[in-house]
Amino acid sequence: MVHSIEVEKINPKYILVELFIEVIALQAKNKIIIEPLKNPEKLSILKMINILDRQFKYKYKTFGGSKLPVLAFYAMYQIIIDEVSRYKNCSLKALGSHTASDRTSKSAGDIEVFRENVLFEAIEIKLDKPIDANILRIAKEKIIKYNPKRYYILSYIGIYKEDEKTIYTLIEEVKNEHGCQIIVNGVIETLKYYMRLIDNLEAFYALYSDLISTDNELKSIHKKIWNDLTKELNHEL
Repeated sequence: MVHSIEVEKINPKYILVELFIEVIALQAKNKIIIEPLKNPEKLSILKMINILDRQFKYKYKTFGGSKLPVLAFYAMYQIIIDEVSRYKNCSLKALGSHTASDRTSKSAGDIEVFRENVLFEAIEIKLDKPIDANILRIAKEKIIKYNPKRYYILSYIGIYKEDEKTIYTLIEEVKNEHGCQIIVNGVIETLKYYMRLIDNLEAFYALYSDLISTDNELKSIHKKIWNDLTKELNHEL
């Protein structure tokens, strides 16, 4: 570019135009249109959980996959705050970047639920890390700082067994000292439980697909795999 401007005397604005054209072409190439469900009324919890499980455990060769369960729970919470009485008058904070570390993040968790502008519940989600004592200690720091009523720590892998005793000790300490209930559980198990609570499984699928389609931190491979799984699901419905 410098050679073109200084030696060939090409007007920089023409080079910028070409760059913009290339960027737009690249974005169009990476855009994945996710196939809608053909018979959504036949969608079952078992089938929904199956494709989510396959999507989460897929071996992506790029970063970004850890945001997928965050989007799944964000879609779920969009539904349950309207349908479950516990979340009456609650609202969801917009999703932030998933690239910030736990210690540098300026939020209580990956997902935050507010009631009358006061943090009500926070959800921290791990795809490829087990729940260990260090994660509990970081959660404790955030609970002291942000003061939610309930704090979920969910992992696709589950609890690190060697830290199990320490984890439950920390949970009791936080409950007794700060009044916040920490809940540790698996990603898939929790999603399955929430699916039993909601009225319309198709609404969850649609919201989740839309979040995947529009998220700027995901790569095209993440969107392609979800689309491929949806196509397979359509053959079963």
